[in-house]
Amino acid sequence: MEFRKKSTVGPLGSSAKILIKIAFVAIILLLVVVLVDKINFPYPNKKIEKIISNENLKVVK
Repeated sequence: MEFRKKSTVGPLGSSAKILIKIAFVAIILLLVVVLVDKINFPYPNKKIEKIISNENLKVVK
């Protein structure tokens, strides 16, 4: 019995298969972005303030 490699492309060309894979990856990335957007991240409770003294400021003319 001989084994033969099937070398026919079939109804879809190789470029169509690549386009389908790219579209599939794009859909998955879009779903990930939408799901991350729906997560409600908490706002920071602590107010951040930094006091800068006048000694460190220089006047530029």
